[in-house]
Amino acid sequence: MDRNGNTYTFIYAAVMVILVAAVLASVSMALKPRQQKNVEIEKKQNILASVNIESSADNAEELYAEKIVNEYVVNVNGEQAEGNAFTTDLKKERAKDAQDMLLPVFECQTEDGLKYVLPVRGAGLWGPIWGYISLNEDMNTIYGANFDHEGETPGLGAEISSTPFEEPFKGKTIFDESGKLVSISVLKSGQVAPEEHSVDGISGGTITSKGLEKMLQDDFTSYKEFLIKKKS
Repeated sequence: MDRNGNTYTFIYAAVMVILVAAVLASVSMALKPRQQKNVEIEKKQNILASVNIESSADNAEELYAEKIVNEYVVNVNGEQAEGNAFTTDLKKERAKDAQDMLLPVFECQTEDGLKYVLPVRGAGLWGPIWGYISLNEDMNTIYGANFDHEGETPGLGAEISSTPFEEPFKGKTIFDESGKLVSISVLKSGQVAPEEHSVDGISGGTITSKGLEKMLQDDFTSYKEFLIKKKS
């Protein structure tokens, strides 16, 4: 075959494309179990972070097995249901009708007593935001918070995953004195709200801050019946 001809060039290019695609597909399949494992480890680290337990990729699984003493799912009526809390995808659950939703709950034994960890998920300015909130046994006082995002702007909305933003959530309460669920307000500059139910928003990240506020309101509302039953 004439190596300078168009037919040779076309066949050569086609063979190379097929070979490269096959190699990439094989590498992807080979790495997929490791990628899934890394995702699981990161999720365990985030759950532990919400109860103020630092972990590394090396010890996260051991700490998770030691500290997370129970995990289950509940429905919006606050009743336990069949399902796996760790693998339940809150994004998919929130797309369902409320009565069909399954809501994960993780119970963690800490030095300060038993804590309840609830996942939360919402929308920021540029994409999804999510996280975990832990509550004391009164099902009202926040023990810790851990947030993350997909594509918020560094130095602005991305600050929701920073310690200075997460720390002020500790000690805040989500029910008022009358027992009404009020969640947590994320305040813009100049806004005022009861101190026990509010934190300062991010300067220059108002839309993400308000998205996080809505996320908490929506997800605490989904868990409301569970919280009321547990604290009564």
